[in-house]
Amino acid sequence: MKRITSLSQVTPAERGACTAIGNFDGMHLGHQAVLGLTRAAAARLDAPLAVLTFEPHPREVFRPDDPPFRLMNAEAKAHRLSKLGVDILYELPFDRPLFGLTHDAFCNDILVQGLGVAGVTVGADFCYGKGRTGNVETLGEAGREHGFEVIIAELLGLGGSGERVSSTAIRNALGDGAPHRAAAMLGHWHRIEGPVLHGAKRGRTLGYPTANMDISGIYPPKFGVYAVLVEVVGSAHAGHYRGVASIGIRPMFGENAPNIETHLLDFEGDLYDAHLSVGLVQFLRPEQRFDGVEALVNQIRADEAEARAILAKVPLVGFPMKGTADG
Repeated sequence: MKRITSLSQVTPAERGACTAIGNFDGMHLGHQAVLGLTRAAAARLDAPLAVLTFEPHPREVFRPDDPPFRLMNAEAKAHRLSKLGVDILYELPFDRPLFGLTHDAFCNDILVQGLGVAGVTVGADFCYGKGRTGNVETLGEAGREHGFEVIIAELLGLGGSGERVSSTAIRNALGDGAPHRAAAMLGHWHRIEGPVLHGAKRGRTLGYPTANMDISGIYPPKFGVYAVLVEVVGSAHAGHYRGVASIGIRPMFGENAPNIETHLLDFEGDLYDAHLSVGLVQFLRPEQRFDGVEALVNQIRADEAEARAILAKVPLVGFPMKGTADG
């Protein structure tokens, strides 16, 4: 996948794509529906399949004091879009010149002059331009005027529950410690991705070495211990593993910066500087403080046993899971 971060980088070969537009935070089933319609249009028009998104997320610009809300960072989003077969990712900076564009100027300057789109696909609630004055109706008018196709994806509900598939609903599920509910809307496990960092190495002394990752800047799931599926990327140990992860502030050791610490089951090796993608399968228990190291280790053993029993029913690669449910 070609990743383009400025209109000045767009070559003639990278123009004329069928392009899905949006934030695509989480790449949930609604986003995947938009991408599926775009893929079909690209095949019909013999055009590249592209996604147009923005960094930073517009909400981070307009509401900088909000707590972290993103389900995935830019790298995780690019990684998933690449896996979904996107040819080109236009990841444009959401800066003052861009958010100052009227909806007409956005269509002309970005879509027509900048990208030369053959078609665009958006969700039915799509708004754009300064003051969010543009919508699917004005986009359709622009398409007719400039000669690009416009496809509108209907909003999705979740089965018979009536709940709309959305990034907000997914955040609510994760905050409740219900990763299976989130996964039903995502169509895949919610994953936390990033490089493995050097930590305090306490896990080694306890017999349970962990790979530590920073979770700042993304929405934190409910603090506690999870059964997880892990993909290791960019390492001699690249592959898929089962594991146990702890998300939180490590109250046993008086720390307060949230992170995720993942122990890979039946694994030996060094993961420093590798990239991990940790999929949350089931919440096991809340984060807690123990009376001593022995009590902590006993609980870790119990967590491992429970995780093994749960993950034995779950395919190591792929989705959906079978035979488990959130408690």
